[in-house]
Amino acid sequence: MAPVYRAPLEKALEIALTITFALILVRAVNVLEDYFYFKYDLNKENNLKERKIRTQLQFVRKFIVSLIVLVTIAIILLSFESMRKIGAGLLTGVGIGGIIIGFAAQKSLGNLLAGFQIAFTQPIRIDDVLIVEGEWGKVEEITLTYVVVNIWDQRRLILPITYFIEKPFQNWTRVSADLLGTVFLYLDYTIPVEPMRQELTRLLNANPLWDKRVNVVQVTDSTKDGTIEVRFLMSASNSSKAFDLRCYVREAMIAFIQNNYPDSLPKRRLELRDRFAGL
Repeated sequence: MAPVYRAPLEKALEIALTITFALILVRAVNVLEDYFYFKYDLNKENNLKERKIRTQLQFVRKFIVSLIVLVTIAIILLSFESMRKIGAGLLTGVGIGGIIIGFAAQKSLGNLLAGFQIAFTQPIRIDDVLIVEGEWGKVEEITLTYVVVNIWDQRRLILPITYFIEKPFQNWTRVSADLLGTVFLYLDYTIPVEPMRQELTRLLNANPLWDKRVNVVQVTDSTKDGTIEVRFLMSASNSSKAFDLRCYVREAMIAFIQNNYPDSLPKRRLELRDRFAGL
């Protein structure tokens, strides 16, 4: 082969081999991630350990892939003589350039450091249930720069990753997915409490959503408009089950009161006086 064709062909093969090797590394990282995903399944009931590991894996995988891509691009560019000369010339201004780049990339570096902090201190994890910005949802994805929260109505709330370092939010599954659910009913003073306790026990025993930990009926307040506040407290193994159980208990207890104690439903009292009584 003529030398005029050999040099470009060798350069093209060198670049192709570099890209191929980078793709092999990326695929190896993805295969390793899939292995751990298979080993640590999120579908089990108590998945706290699985959520911890998946959160770290997802962040580390994205960081490593980004690093492989950047290094590959750098190797390809530095394989050209002209690029090496440009790089040598830029070294003379590295001090000023470093300061400029540092200011320009300050926010990006902050996001990256926040990502590392979240991945290893884990204030949030994949599949955690959050109340954030007034919305209820589950953490669906954690990237190097943002977090995707899957809202209960299938909307997606996208927040910068630094949000979870700088601002308060509720994490319902930080330590455990177990949760207490409450139902409040406002009833007349004539309502007997003990039959409601018995009915709640019957309802919970008949419902598989109840995890058999908490079953409480309490009168927690009396209001100015002539009613009492009755709290029904129950437990479930996760937030979704707790919500469904609360709805079930609320509907069933209202039906129970309507059928058995209709006179104890909230009512407004009007006092009528005979204006002619003093005559």
